Amino acid sequence: MASSFVTLSRPFASHTPNSHSLSPTPSGLKRRSLKLNAIATKYEPTKVVPQSDRVLIRLEVLPEVVSVGTEAKEVETGKKVLFSDINAYEIDLGTEDRHIFCKASDLLAVVE
Repeated sequence: MASSFVTLSRPFASHTPNSHSLSPTPSGLKRRSLKLNAIATKYEPTKVVPQSDRVLIRLEVLPEVVSVGTEAKEVETGKKVLFSDINAYEIDLGTEDRHIFCKASDLLAVVE
């Protein structure tokens, strides 16, 4: 699945000789930086497939597993879980809900 997350407004090595910096730099040197324009994309959380032993969790009052990787056999989609947020990575899927990725081994409990 190929998707674009970032586009460049102009090539990285481009140089505009008449551009002025907002802050002065020593010896009249100009700052060079990479400007990235993000593409606003909305992903359906149920179609995001975690890799390996990762799980995708929708954050709610009691977090719920949305999808699981192929090596996360002990966790099922739709289960309510408790997890440690130390190793969890929050991601933006373009929806109103908040989602995180974490390893199945970082889950503390499955709530029955």
